[in-house]
Amino acid sequence: MIFEKLKQMVSEQLDIDVTNVTLDSDIKKDLGLDSLDIVEILMSVEEEWGIIVDDDETEGIKTVADVVALIQKKTK
Repeated sequence: MIFEKLKQMVSEQLDIDVTNVTLDSDIKKDLGLDSLDIVEILMSVEEEWGIIVDDDETEGIKTVADVVALIQKKTK
Protein backbone atom coordinates (compact mmCIF):
# COMPACT_ATOMS: atom_id res chain seq x y z
CA MET A 1 0.00 0.00 0.00
CA ILE A 2 1.32 3.41 -0.97
CA PHE A 3 0.41 5.13 2.30
CA GLU A 4 2.15 2.53 4.46
CA LYS A 5 5.39 2.79 2.47
CA LEU A 6 5.24 6.60 2.36
CA LYS A 7 4.55 6.76 6.11
CA GLN A 8 7.62 4.64 6.77
CA MET A 9 9.78 6.78 4.45
CA VAL A 10 8.67 10.04 6.08
CA SER A 11 9.17 8.61 9.56
CA GLU A 12 12.71 7.46 8.76
CA GLN A 13 13.77 10.61 6.91
CA LEU A 14 12.46 12.96 9.58
CA ASP A 15 13.27 10.71 12.51
CA ILE A 16 9.72 10.94 13.87
CA ASP A 17 7.43 8.27 15.24
CA VAL A 18 5.57 6.49 12.45
CA THR A 19 2.29 6.87 14.39
CA ASN A 20 2.56 10.66 13.94
CA VAL A 21 2.19 10.31 10.18
CA THR A 22 -1.45 10.09 9.07
CA LEU A 23 -3.23 10.78 5.81
CA ASP A 24 -4.56 14.02 7.33
CA SER A 25 -1.14 15.18 8.55
CA ASP A 26 -0.31 18.64 7.25
CA ILE A 27 3.19 18.34 5.85
CA LYS A 28 4.39 21.67 7.19
CA LYS A 29 2.25 22.29 10.29
CA ASP A 30 1.93 18.76 11.71
CA LEU A 31 5.14 17.15 10.52
CA GLY A 32 7.33 20.27 10.52
CA LEU A 33 8.76 19.82 7.03
CA ASP A 34 10.51 22.78 5.48
CA SER A 35 10.97 23.20 1.73
CA LEU A 36 14.24 21.23 1.72
CA ASP A 37 12.60 18.33 3.60
CA ILE A 38 9.76 18.30 1.07
CA VAL A 39 12.21 18.16 -1.84
CA GLU A 40 14.07 15.28 -0.18
CA ILE A 41 10.85 13.35 0.44
CA LEU A 42 9.72 13.89 -3.15
CA MET A 43 13.10 12.72 -4.46
CA SER A 44 12.69 9.56 -2.40
CA VAL A 45 9.15 9.16 -3.74
CA GLU A 46 10.42 9.50 -7.30
CA GLU A 47 13.09 6.88 -6.71
CA GLU A 48 10.80 4.45 -4.85
CA TRP A 49 7.95 4.54 -7.35
CA GLY A 50 9.91 5.30 -10.53
CA ILE A 51 8.03 8.51 -11.26
CA ILE A 52 8.93 12.11 -11.99
CA VAL A 53 7.22 14.87 -10.04
CA ASP A 54 7.17 18.21 -11.83
CA ASP A 55 7.58 21.41 -9.83
CA ASP A 56 4.07 22.60 -10.73
CA GLU A 57 2.64 19.37 -9.26
CA THR A 58 4.14 20.09 -5.85
CA GLU A 59 2.36 23.41 -5.37
CA GLY A 60 -0.94 21.88 -4.23
CA ILE A 61 0.60 19.39 -1.83
CA LYS A 62 -0.45 20.17 1.73
CA THR A 63 -1.12 16.79 3.37
CA VAL A 64 0.24 13.27 3.27
CA ALA A 65 -2.98 12.30 1.44
CA ASP A 66 -2.03 14.77 -1.32
CA VAL A 67 1.29 12.98 -1.78
CA VAL A 68 -0.47 9.60 -1.88
CA ALA A 69 -2.90 10.92 -4.51
CA LEU A 70 -0.02 12.22 -6.61
CA ILE A 71 1.76 8.86 -6.46
CA GLN A 72 -1.46 7.04 -7.39
CA LYS A 73 -2.01 9.37 -10.35
CA LYS A 74 1.56 8.96 -11.58
CA THR A 75 1.69 5.18 -11.23
CA LYS A 76 -1.49 4.33 -13.15
